[in-house]
Amino acid sequence: MRKPATVAIGIICGIVCAGAVFAFMQDVKGEAAAARAETLARYGGEQIEVCVATRDIAAGEKLDSSNATEKLWLADLLPPDAVRSVRDVSGERLGTPIYEGEVVTAKRFAREGRAIDVPDGLSVLSVPVKDVQAIGGAISAGQRVDVYATGAAETELLASDVLVVSSSNEGESGSGGGSISWVALAVEPQAIQELVAASQKTELYLVLPGGERKGAEDEA
Repeated sequence: MRKPATVAIGIICGIVCAGAVFAFMQDVKGEAAAARAETLARYGGEQIEVCVATRDIAAGEKLDSSNATEKLWLADLLPPDAVRSVRDVSGERLGTPIYEGEVVTAKRFAREGRAIDVPDGLSVLSVPVKDVQAIGGAISAGQRVDVYATGAAETELLASDVLVVSSSNEGESGSGGGSISWVALAVEPQAIQELVAASQKTELYLVLPGGERKGAEDEA
């Protein structure tokens, strides 16, 4: 008698589990169908034409018919800010890279950055430097440096106590420490020509003056 009862209980449990799985799958399908219906209602069809990159496009490069085209794309898989036509963004520069075959989105044209404040009476210019010439790449905005030019024959001090306005190693937090390729300096307008010429003919080195020397200069 026990065996038939056990079999019956097993069958009932199986039916209950199957029913639970079926109900779960129906809920998932219902949510997917609702999302799909919303997407189709937004774009008005199964497939729509959108702007797609035909090759890798670097940040700062203009988007136009030479690197993008319109292609049919499944509406369900489109991001909400997909660009519909190349004409809508033709000539605009990308803020971030986009890769071949990728749908172009509006956020790709967003640029992140901070405004550069030019101190009164000074001018800001950028000069090329490498990590080894900029304290291992540790130079960052707000520091004050001495600028030296070194060539085959001699090394010359070009400017002292120069404010660093920005540098290529600054991330979103504004902190330095990474690889560096240029530094923006606030200098006297009359020093610009000499610095530009020196940056083309020699190598520039940035030096952080010590606290004792700075204190002595302040007293003087």
